[in-house]
Amino acid sequence: MNLIQFPEQTVVIGKDQPEYIPLPAWRLKHDPIGRVVCCWKLSWIERLKLLLTGILWHEVLTFNKPFQPIRLAIEKPNMPAVPPEDEHLDSLAEEARKELNVQIALNKVYPKKS
Repeated sequence: MNLIQFPEQTVVIGKDQPEYIPLPAWRLKHDPIGRVVCCWKLSWIERLKLLLTGILWHEVLTFNKPFQPIRLAIEKPNMPAVPPEDEHLDSLAEEARKELNVQIALNKVYPKKS
């Protein structure tokens, strides 16, 4: 699985840190919820394995700091090309809260099977 660049990308995180793989990402300075979006491309073998098992692992290095909410998706998230004006930040935050509430509701309706 490899990180890939994409048109909406606004930053490369860790590009001057040789101990890390550079992370092409979309991030807006004034995004009300601090979203960071990156894109991964699976190899053919990884695609087949995911298709057969339905299992995807996610590992995060927190360096013993609080864990931040994450979201894995197969659909591209909304990434505005330009920073919104300050008066629109509240509506963006409200939209994000609504999307999160929908995800929470879906998890209640369709709980994960152990």
